[in-house]
Amino acid sequence: MALSAKLTMRQGQTMVLTPQLLQAIKLLQMPNVELSSFIENELASNPLLERAEERESLTQEAHEGEPAAPAAEPSLEPGDWASETLETDVGGLAANLGTELDNAFDSDRPAPAAPAPASDGLSANCWTGVGGGGGFDVGDHPDLEAYVAEALSLREHLERQAAILLNEPAERLIGAALIDGLDEAGYFVGSLEDVAEKLGTTAENVEAVLIRMQALEPTGIFARSLAECLTLQLRERDRFDPAMQALIENLPALGKRDYQLLRRVCGVDDEDLIDMISEIRRLEPKPGRAYGEAPGAPAIPDVYVTAAPDRTWRVELNSQALPRVLVNEVYAATIRRGAKRDEDKQYVSAQLQSANWLTKSLEQRARTILNVASEIVRRQDAFLIEGVSGLKPLNLKMVGEAIGVHESTVSRATAHKFIQTPRGLFEMKYFFTASIASDSGQAHSAEAVRQRIRQMIDEENPGDVLSDDLIVERLRKAHIVVARRTVAKYRDSLKIPSSVERRKLKTSPFSPRHLRDESIAAEV
Repeated sequence: MALSAKLTMRQGQTMVLTPQLLQAIKLLQMPNVELSSFIENELASNPLLERAEERESLTQEAHEGEPAAPAAEPSLEPGDWASETLETDVGGLAANLGTELDNAFDSDRPAPAAPAPASDGLSANCWTGVGGGGGFDVGDHPDLEAYVAEALSLREHLERQAAILLNEPAERLIGAALIDGLDEAGYFVGSLEDVAEKLGTTAENVEAVLIRMQALEPTGIFARSLAECLTLQLRERDRFDPAMQALIENLPALGKRDYQLLRRVCGVDDEDLIDMISEIRRLEPKPGRAYGEAPGAPAIPDVYVTAAPDRTWRVELNSQALPRVLVNEVYAATIRRGAKRDEDKQYVSAQLQSANWLTKSLEQRARTILNVASEIVRRQDAFLIEGVSGLKPLNLKMVGEAIGVHESTVSRATAHKFIQTPRGLFEMKYFFTASIASDSGQAHSAEAVRQRIRQMIDEENPGDVLSDDLIVERLRKAHIVVARRTVAKYRDSLKIPSSVERRKLKTSPFSPRHLRDESIAAEV
C-alpha cells in the first residue's frame, strides 16, 4: 500500500472553549470565599469595575441635597457656671457659686498644678482629659482587641512552659527539638537518637529532658505510646497502683473486651474492674487535640429555603454572599474620548469587554445556582417535611434534564455550595443519593435506608440483637430490597459493630452506656 499526502475537506461541528466560556465555568464551581478573592483581584486590575455598594452610596449622597445649617450655639448668661473664659478671681468665683469657696471646695486638697503652656497653637483652656483629671483624650478609644484572650497553639503553650522549666541553653535546644517531634495528638513520634545526633549530644541526655518535659501541661504530653500517655495521667491522679499497671500493660485485651483475662492478670473482681475501666475512660488519649488548629470559618449558605404562607417553599439566593460588581460606562467613555494612542484605545476596549463578561458570568452563575436549588427543593419536598426518611433518590442527570442544562453543569453548580433549610444547613451534594430497589415499585434513597438501619439497631433489644440477615428480612417487609453485603456496608459506614460485638457490649457489665461513646478501647 503506497503512502501519499493529499488535501481533503471535511465539515463538522466542535465546541470551542473560549476564554470567556472557561471563565464562566470556573466561576460556577467556585465557593463563596474563593469567588470573593477572585472578585477582589478583578477590581484591583480592571479600572472599569466597581462595587455596586459604592455606586449606591454615591447616588444616595448626591440626592441628599444641601447640608443642613449648623445649629446655633447656646448663649451663656453671665450667671452660668460654664463660660468661655476660665474665672480665676476669688471674688468672681464666690459670686458665681453663691457661697463661700470653703463650702464648695475641700481646703485640705492641694491645688492642681498650673497647666503647661500650649506649644501647638491651641488654647491653654482646652480640656485634654475627662473629668478634669488624667485619662484618655477626648478622641481616644480603648483598644478592645488588646483585651481579647489569645488562642495559643500547642507549640506556643509548651514553649512558654519549657522556658520556665529548662534553665540551661543546651536543655532548651533539646526541648525545642522535642517539641518539633510532636504530632497533632501530642505524642512524640521522633527518634531520640536522631535528635541526639542532630544536636551533638547523647540519647541519654535527650531522654532525660524528655522525661522532664512530660511533666508539662496538658498531662500526657510527650508520651511515646498510648500506654505511656495513660500512665502519666494516672500517676498525676495517684491512681497508678499495681492492678492499674497490669491493666495498662494489657490494653490490647481491653480493646478486645477480654474481661476474663483482665480479671485474672489484675487480680480483681468484677466490681473493681468496672471501676478501673471507668477510670481509664475518663482519661484523655489525645492530650494535644485541645490545642488543635483554630476552627474553620462557618459555612455560608448560598441559598435559603423558607416556608411560604401558601404551604410551598420559597427559594432565595443569599444576597450577602453574592458579589455585586458593575461596569462604569461613564468612566469608560471618558477615558476613551481622552485616549490619543491606539494602544490606549485597545486597552480600554479590552478592559470594557472583560468587565462586561465578568458581570454576565456572575449573573449566569446566580441564575444557574437558583434553578438547581429550586429543582432540588421541588424533588426533595418530603425531606423538608419528614426528615431523612423522606429523602428520595436523585442524580445529576434528573436535575439537568429538568432545568435544561448538562449534568456537568449541575455538578459544578452544587460543588461546595450550601443550602439553609428548616431542617438545617446542608451541602447541596447531600440531596443526591443512589436508588435502592423496592418490590412495591417505589424506589428508596440510599441515605434513607442507611438511617433506617441505624434506627433499627438503636432500638434493638439487648437480649435479641439483630443480625445482618434479620435486618435484611425487616427491610424486605418494608418493601426495601437490599442484599446482606449492602447492609454490612451501610453498617460499617455508620461505624456500628457487628451483631456479635454488639451482643457482647450490651450484655457485659463492663460495656459503656452508649455503643458509640468514645473510649480508650477505640484508641487501642
